[in-house]
Formats: sequence, C-alpha cells, structure tokens
Amino acid sequence: MAGILTVTLNPALDISTSTPVLRPEDKLRCRPTTLDTGGGGVNVARAIGELGGRAAAFVALAGHTGAAFRDLLAQEPLDPVVFDIPGDTRQSFAVIDETTGEQYRFVMPGPRWSPDLAQEAIEGIGAATPPGGYVVLSGSQPPGVPVHFPTNLAAEVEAADAKLILDTSGPPLHALMGVGSARQHVLRLDDAESAELAGRPLTSRETVADFASSLISRDIAEIVVLALGPDGSVLATKDGAWHANTVDVQVKSKVGAGDSFVGAFTLALAQGAAPEEALVRGCAGASAAVMSDATGLCARADVEALVKTATLDRL
Repeated sequence: MAGILTVTLNPALDISTSTPVLRPEDKLRCRPTTLDTGGGGVNVARAIGELGGRAAAFVALAGHTGAAFRDLLAQEPLDPVVFDIPGDTRQSFAVIDETTGEQYRFVMPGPRWSPDLAQEAIEGIGAATPPGGYVVLSGSQPPGVPVHFPTNLAAEVEAADAKLILDTSGPPLHALMGVGSARQHVLRLDDAESAELAGRPLTSRETVADFASSLISRDIAEIVVLALGPDGSVLATKDGAWHANTVDVQVKSKVGAGDSFVGAFTLALAQGAAPEEALVRGCAGASAAVMSDATGLCARADVEALVKTATLDRL
C-alpha cells in the first residue's frame, strides 16, 4: 500500500450533546458531552484507520485546546505529526434538539496565521510526505493563510514524487481556476461548491460530468470528483466519466460524510484500485457515515456491506 499523509491546518475539538428542546433565553439542560478530534484531514485519517489502513496526520495545534486535542489524537488509529503554532485551537459545538431531531452546529474561529507560518507548514508537510504516496489536504484554511496555499503545497508534494488529493472550498478553490497546472491529482467538490464554481445549477448527472470534464481539460486536476448528495458522486478523468451510488440509508447525521468519502476513496487508490473502483468505495464510505450518530464516521462493516449494493455506470 502507498503511504498516506493527511493535512489539517484548522482542526477543531468537536463537542457534541443534545437537549430535550432548543429555544432562546431558557437555560437548557444538556446530556453528557462527547469529545472528538475534528477537522477535514484528521477525519480522513480516522476513516482510513477505521477501514483497516493507516495514515499519518499532519495537524496544526495550539494552546490549551490543542493540548487536549493532542491527547485525544493519541487514541485514534493514525500517526500524528504535530505542527505547533501560536494561539489556541478552535472548538466546534453541535447540539441536537431531541424534539425535532434537528442538529445545530456552532464553529468557532481558529488562530490567525502569517504567510511565513504557512510557508513553514508547507516545508513541514514536504518533509513528512511519503514518496510515491498520497497527501490529502482537506478542510478549511485558517485566516491569514494565502489563497494559493493548495497550489504551493501541490508543487512541494510533486517534488516529493507524491500526489495531492484536494478537498477545499471558498477563495482557495476559486484561486485554483487561474492556475491550470494539474498538480492536483484529485480535486473533490460537494454539490454546492460545484454549482458555485460553475456559476449555474448542475441539474443532472450528465451536466455534472460535463463540468467535471471541463475542469480536466483546463488542467485544474487529473481526476475530478463531484458529490451529488444522496445521488452519489460523479468522477471524471481524461478517459471518461462515471457515476456511483449505494442503496438509500437511514440518515442520522451528515457530519463526516465527505471526509469518510475521501478516506475510503484515498485508501482504495493507495491500495492500487482504479479511480472508478475508488469512487465506489468512497460512496460507500459516505453512505456509511450518515448512518452513524453525531460526529461518528464510517464503520468498516457498513462500508463493506454498502459496496455490495453499489452501482457504477459510465456516463
């Protein structure tokens, strides 16, 4: 299996609870809280560990919250690579209204970075990159990190003879559009990000596939994966496009679905699967994640069962 390094610049200590009813002004009595390590890259590494693989996780941590995060990280099925930064690691807070079943999520801001700190992170990631392996950059960028961080990191990863898998949004995603270097081996977007980037609604699998293929032709990435929510995902390469999905599942929490997709997808690639085969594994990972409570990720048994139900169609 090829080596995998995930990157989390803006981790969060996830705090989850529930209360009988959520309403303003009242003092709300909550159930016991659960604490989890959160952030795109950390969740991807956790999912890979749950599925029987092993990833190193480069994580930027700061302050007292960062110390608590580090303690929890030691219990996860991954190999931490801690990058110490000033400030204090952010927290996120999720509360379920037990009357309605609705979940409310509150995300605090993280520490502000300087451009010099961002460059130090790129160098640190380069030093930890597994030659011939995969680097997964997933999750939000902290304030102060230059929008071209993914492109600069891609060059560092390429120099280490590895491949970058990018799952990002917002200004850093838009900044990619003017680069056209194809240094991103894989670019993954959710449905809202795809429509925003395209500047129009993508209303069918075919229009999604056409847009993904246009990103390939513009040398934005070598492989583009566009998520369609409950309708699975579309993958495009220079050789064509595919759609994959699983059977419908009961949704308990959508938290972690995208990260579980990326974890299962990356692990499959690292184990030598073709991109379209990895797409099936990713869709099964995402479906398995929504079956879990709170911030839970995909369970291996659920993923294996869902792979057997999956469909894969060439578009």
